[in-house]
Amino acid sequence: MNKIFSILLVFSSSIFYAQELKCNVIVNSEKLGVTNQKVFKTLETSLNELINKTNWTSDKYEASEKINCTFTIILESVTSDLYAASLQVQSSRPVFDTSYAAPILNINDKNFNFKYYEFENLTYNPTSFDSNLVAVVAFYCYMIIGLDQDTFVENGGNKSFEAALNILNLAQGSNYKGWSNDKTQNRFALINDILSPTFGAYRNAMYQYHRNGLDVMSKNAVTGKEKISLAINELLSLHQTRPNSYLARTFFDAKSDEIVSIFSGGPKMDIQKLLQNINTISPLNASKWATIKN
Repeated sequence: MNKIFSILLVFSSSIFYAQELKCNVIVNSEKLGVTNQKVFKTLETSLNELINKTNWTSDKYEASEKINCTFTIILESVTSDLYAASLQVQSSRPVFDTSYAAPILNINDKNFNFKYYEFENLTYNPTSFDSNLVAVVAFYCYMIIGLDQDTFVENGGNKSFEAALNILNLAQGSNYKGWSNDKTQNRFALINDILSPTFGAYRNAMYQYHRNGLDVMSKNAVTGKEKISLAINELLSLHQTRPNSYLARTFFDAKSDEIVSIFSGGPKMDIQKLLQNINTISPLNASKWATIKN
């Protein structure tokens, strides 16, 4: 049976406070053809420590509330100590009264160039741009936290998104890719869109989908599915004003498999309008939508 409907587990709380993120960093150097992997293991360890030991916000997180995430760095080439890479960032959040973890962010940043020296001290400084490696990682840490907060409280991620915007502003004077307003799908577009009132429907959809949809499904699956369908309607209104937006793409990059799972299992409901909407908003996932069997 579909795990969203069949696995129920009440999350226990811990009395200990902790950093916000529980992250696993993977550095893949296969494309470099380098036999000595020591420097890459050192980088992996340093990034794990940076992400997991930094207090990114002033909020108190219990140990059980840490946000699970993964940073996968694919090293494409290296010249001296300058690396060209791509970065896959994924995060999830627990669903109330279940053991299911809902994907929140699944993004592939292909504009990730950075300098790194083995045993270099990687520390985040919110007042200066010292390292593109640290800046990009910190930017996505704040995006993860902000999106997670948005799923629990309406517009709850404002402070975290503003911190990400601050990183963008500090990085504007650098020559590194991804920070400038020269593409529609990069870090600049991501944070500017999410803070723009024009894209308010996206943030509202994230809240409605999770807090009023997924979080009620263990008690009332029909209501949960209806609320999720309504949340997707919010994205349709965004699509009508900003077709093929980056935010809508990131939503379905994270959620397409989950949507198929939700509406293919559990109690039946009329999904014709839903199918029409998701095919309109995200035609790239048409083959997935065709597999939904209610």
